[in-house]
Amino acid sequence: MENNYSYHIPVLLEECISALSISPDGVYIDVTFGGGGHSKRIHDELSANGRLISFDQDQDAQKNTWDSPNFTFVAANFEHLTNHLRLLGVSKVDGILADLGVSSHQFDELKRGFSFRGDAKLDMRMNQKANLSAQELVNSYSEEELVRVFRSYGEVKNPRKLALVIIAARLSKKIITTGQFSSIIEECAPKHREHKYFAQVFQAIRIEVNQEMRALETFLLQCEKVIKPRGRLVIMSYHSLEDRLVKNFMKRGSLSGEITKDFYGNLLKPFTEVLRKPIIPNEAEIEKNSRARSAKLRIAERDGE
Repeated sequence: MENNYSYHIPVLLEECISALSISPDGVYIDVTFGGGGHSKRIHDELSANGRLISFDQDQDAQKNTWDSPNFTFVAANFEHLTNHLRLLGVSKVDGILADLGVSSHQFDELKRGFSFRGDAKLDMRMNQKANLSAQELVNSYSEEELVRVFRSYGEVKNPRKLALVIIAARLSKKIITTGQFSSIIEECAPKHREHKYFAQVFQAIRIEVNQEMRALETFLLQCEKVIKPRGRLVIMSYHSLEDRLVKNFMKRGSLSGEITKDFYGNLLKPFTEVLRKPIIPNEAEIEKNSRARSAKLRIAERDGE
């Protein structure tokens, strides 16, 4: 199987592989399979006794899989990690990799409705069988719900005005396409910063549609249960909301960032950061793949012996 870079160019590929500190006979999980780039490199490092399990809820990703006795593809969201590992008879693993966010394929395949470029049906569902789509969200959410989404997930500066503009527009005509939606919200965008504004709004809707923050929180809490002592947790994020959660969990042992100590004042947390600061792509990688620009790679090791 060759890496499908037309589907998604893996970001910080060698850095991710190094961070996992792969044992050839170990069990590893890639919870964001996508084009299979990271998974393929992990699999290349394994012996016949090693095992790779890859997750992806997007049906399109399954086309990038390959046949191997020590490779398993799970068509599911990583928030259901422990349930599927139980079904596979796996209780503990040596490392987990997560490359969060949206794949290049999902952005570039305009019919998926993730991008404000072009004019396609508003969708944004990573799991195409999910009930809630972007179209349903913008046409049914209340003013307060829209304000919450845009403020929390897009860090939009004028969420109330944006929500009211959307509600006014949908009263006269249902909002169906990305182009139609972009035209509606254009009046809310700061001049000469329309591109960034659209990106923030579309990001907010996408996160809500796919419940990305809930899934990440659920996933992180499960990692403590399944990663062996001295096993690695390697996570790449692309916006501050994700990175804040990952940083809090790795550094302080909680999603909120609260610190818990035992009777003797020792910090209670399941992981220890391998590096205090995240790894970021160099200029050469960014030049080859502009979507790598915002990536932050954090690495932690499971405590215990």
